[in-house]
Amino acid sequence: MLERVLDEGVEYGQLRLTWPDGRHCLFGDGEPAGTLLLHEARVARRILADPEFMLGQAYMDGHWSTPDLRALLTVLMSNFAREQRGGARRAADWLLRPLQQWNRRSASRRNVAHHYDIDEQLFRRFLDRDLQYSCGYWPAGTDDLESAQAQKRALVRRKLCLTPGQSVLDIGCGWGGLAIELAEQTDARVVGLTLSSEQARVARARVREHGLEDRVSIRLQDYRDVPERFDRIVSVGMFEHVGAAYYDQYYRAVRDHLTPDGVALIHTIGRLGRPAVTNPWIRRYIFPGGYIPSLSEVTPAIERQGLATTDIEVLRQHYALTLAEWFQRFQAVRGDIAAEKGERFCRLWEFYLAVSEMAFHYRGLAVFHLQLARDPTAVPLTRDYLLEAEKARS
Repeated sequence: MLERVLDEGVEYGQLRLTWPDGRHCLFGDGEPAGTLLLHEARVARRILADPEFMLGQAYMDGHWSTPDLRALLTVLMSNFAREQRGGARRAADWLLRPLQQWNRRSASRRNVAHHYDIDEQLFRRFLDRDLQYSCGYWPAGTDDLESAQAQKRALVRRKLCLTPGQSVLDIGCGWGGLAIELAEQTDARVVGLTLSSEQARVARARVREHGLEDRVSIRLQDYRDVPERFDRIVSVGMFEHVGAAYYDQYYRAVRDHLTPDGVALIHTIGRLGRPAVTNPWIRRYIFPGGYIPSLSEVTPAIERQGLATTDIEVLRQHYALTLAEWFQRFQAVRGDIAAEKGERFCRLWEFYLAVSEMAFHYRGLAVFHLQLARDPTAVPLTRDYLLEAEKARS
């Protein structure tokens, strides 16, 4: 059955399948070329029954391997559309979607801790020096991760239209890099929010190292519990953890926490197509409660909460480039990580990084920049200010 599916489906590139008994099969021709080594014959049926979940599960469990994971996933994901489950299972996915995105306060803390409270040293091994765990920005001439993340921070800063001394709320501040840069570059007073105790610990230490305790405060706090108003709000890579049922609540909080002439910049992964359900393997092992929205889900909530959308930019393929860099850096230290955390842990993380990269190539994912304001005249009338600010900086 697996051979028939691959024979009919592989039209782009070539896939080499090796069975446990050593038998080889070739499907397709040319580049890219991927190799799938099955270590248990029975796993083929399980993968065919539920590829969206079982491909990653079987890889974690060591039931198949490949000399080049990214090449294999390129062949598979470029040739096979997102798996369409049977009618009953597809209906169940949609009915269960609210439970899959259960992000009330206590659940949000548990979901964040699942991923972000892992030992900080893991993230230091494959992220850039500033610990930016979100999409870099890769304009022409940018050829390394450090520069791409610096370009991203600069782009976000320009879109906030900051003036010296303004107050900023950073929702989902991570390990504090953006909050620190905003304080240093614009003399802003920044409050950074995270639900990860590890991120809060590291971010506070970094603030002290930079001597910014008087301008940057890191809080272990839910965005729904913030009492103050701010001139600017920024949120990079956090909105994916909100859940569609909470979009009105989120944008109501953004509106209520902005001053009348305030500006917000929301940076989030998004779908270029219609709404869908979260990949079940990602939901179980990587981001429980996570959900990637389409624009059709986000913009109505923004409108209902009385916010003006002053700009939308779609960053295409920038996250694919970022994930490719993370994967290569992870592989460079894979032996050390495996010695500390085990082979299964490494297989989980390398599959997550590789399959996420391919989702941006072949599953219609991108990054949305949503610039919002309570007053639409709070930002310049044209985008020229973005270029002018960059020229002044250089």
